[in-house]
Amino acid sequence: MAAKPRKPFLLRISPQVLSAVERLAAAEFRSANVQVEVLLREALAKRGIAIKPEDTPESTPEDES
Repeated sequence: MAAKPRKPFLLRISPQVLSAVERLAAAEFRSANVQVEVLLREALAKRGIAIKPEDTPESTPEDES
């Protein structure tokens, strides 16, 4: 299974905020990078901003016999 493609993004962040993100990530068994994405997704959802779904291959209808 191939990993989802990710776009590199440089983020300047205060050491205090990064430390808090790293603590939260460790508590939830995630990397800091994934934790930042989770927090961003939650913030977007809270503001009602939809995330465009990734392109997926067309599914085939299942046999209903």
